[in-house]
Amino acid sequence: MQVPIEAFTDGACRGNPGPGGWAWAVLDGPRGSGHDPATTNQRMEVRAAYEAVVAIPGPLVVVSDSTYVVNCFKNFWWTGWRARGWLNSAKKPVANRDLWEPLIDLVEARGDVTFRWVKGHSGHPMNDLVDRLAVDASHLR
Repeated sequence: MQVPIEAFTDGACRGNPGPGGWAWAVLDGPRGSGHDPATTNQRMEVRAAYEAVVAIPGPLVVVSDSTYVVNCFKNFWWTGWRARGWLNSAKKPVANRDLWEPLIDLVEARGDVTFRWVKGHSGHPMNDLVDRLAVDASHLR
C-alpha cells in the first residue's frame, strides 16, 4: 500500500474581497501557487486544495488550516449540497459552487484523497510556508 503524500494548502487575500493568492506544498517536494486579482479568502482556500489535488497523483492528504475546506469533506457537506441541488442547509445557493463542484468531483472520482485540519499561524513549518507563498502570490499582478 502506498503511503499518502501530505500537501499543505493555504489561501490569502488582501482585503476580503481583494487581490488573493493560493498555494500548496509538499515537504521536500513540489509546490505551486497562483494569483487572483479580485477574490475572497474562502475562494483561495478552496482553490489551493483543488490545485494540490490536480497536481499530485496517488494517495493524498490535503492539510489545511481552513475549516471551510476540511469540514466540507470530513462532515460530508457536499453530499447535502448535491442532494439539495447545490443549496446549503439554509436553502441558499452554495457559495463558491464554481470552485467546489470541480474539487468535489475530482476528490470523489479519485477516491484516494482525505483532508486534515492544522491550526493556522501556530508555528507549523509547512503551514507557515504555504501561508507565505499564498501571501506572496496575492501581491502578483
